[in-house]
Amino acid sequence: MARHPNTHGSGRRGALGYRERVPERLSPALKAVSDAVLAVASQLSVEEVLQRLVDSARELADARYAAVGIPDGEGGFRRFLVSGMSDELIAAMGPLPRTHGMLGAMLESPPPFRTEDIHTDPRFRGWWPHGHPDMRSFLGVPIVTTDGVIGAFYLTEKQNAPAFDAADEELIELLASHAAIAITNARLYEHSRELSVLSERNRLALELHDVVSQKLFSLILSAESALTLLDRDPAAARALVLRLRELAREALDELRSLILGLRPAELERDGLAGALRKEIAMLERVHGVPIELDVEGDMDGAADRCQAVLRIAHEALHNALRHAGPGHVRVSLRETDGTLAVAVSDDGIGFQPDLAELRSKHLGLTSMEERARELGGRLEIRSAPGTGTTVRLELPPAR
Repeated sequence: MARHPNTHGSGRRGALGYRERVPERLSPALKAVSDAVLAVASQLSVEEVLQRLVDSARELADARYAAVGIPDGEGGFRRFLVSGMSDELIAAMGPLPRTHGMLGAMLESPPPFRTEDIHTDPRFRGWWPHGHPDMRSFLGVPIVTTDGVIGAFYLTEKQNAPAFDAADEELIELLASHAAIAITNARLYEHSRELSVLSERNRLALELHDVVSQKLFSLILSAESALTLLDRDPAAARALVLRLRELAREALDELRSLILGLRPAELERDGLAGALRKEIAMLERVHGVPIELDVEGDMDGAADRCQAVLRIAHEALHNALRHAGPGHVRVSLRETDGTLAVAVSDDGIGFQPDLAELRSKHLGLTSMEERARELGGRLEIRSAPGTGTTVRLELPPAR
């Protein structure tokens, strides 16, 4: 991190007449801590909070590499984020490390630890994959709450000095104390959102149960009556069959209305991009598959149009996650000169889009195409076995 000049000069008179001395290095460092804390306060996911914190830790201590680890309680890390390493280097090192050696030692007790050469410590053993850069100077600072150690900062390779010093340790301890609060708050927020989703799903399930029970009961009675009248009074039987069709349409409309009941508030509050982003965040947690979202352009538009786009994106995402077995999914949302396009792509097993059995029984592709036509748009499905799938919707400018 760039060192900013001390804007307070050499000092100033306090209310009691003494001269407050602000160490030359401490002032910009405290500002950096303050900036980091304010930044993480605006983030909502644990992942974003941790990445911002580990980046700040590396800059504050002038380390070449930094990491923050949150253990999973089973000998591994639930999250392990790094700063100062390229994506290629991270990929070359393979899966997450285990909580052994020095990594695990920092999770066992609250005191920090620093050394000029980590190789000389007997705890330096275990995980060290091929391609991992050599590291000597080390500073480890646990992240502590009232429940104990919940994680740790790991900093290595002090730059422009042979080792980390007491001032570095003090700064990272300060950041760790804020990290404990930020991580706890982020976890509470995520937990509250999950509880809210579960509560809403339970409410919806009860409503669906009532509606489905009533409509199916009416359908069954009408079908039995039609069957009874079929031979002796064909005209009455025909009237009942027509009533069956009407009841089925009503049931479909009511079910759609209930299922989409969760959407309008989110769309009104967050807009199309925001609602889709929340949907993706929930699906990532449920399915454990990374989903990338790329948004470009102004997403303002009529509520029914945005709702239809969200429905089709929702259907395509669920198809990919439930049936394709993907390792990665990408969602692209773009609006150019009023033309709105959304694409959902996965690297899964793929399929034959024109295979009638799949279209009718599993994927709901026909319904997505019908929705697109209702909006005057076009739905394109590109897939083949072994090549992944892309579902792309394009809507012309709204009239």
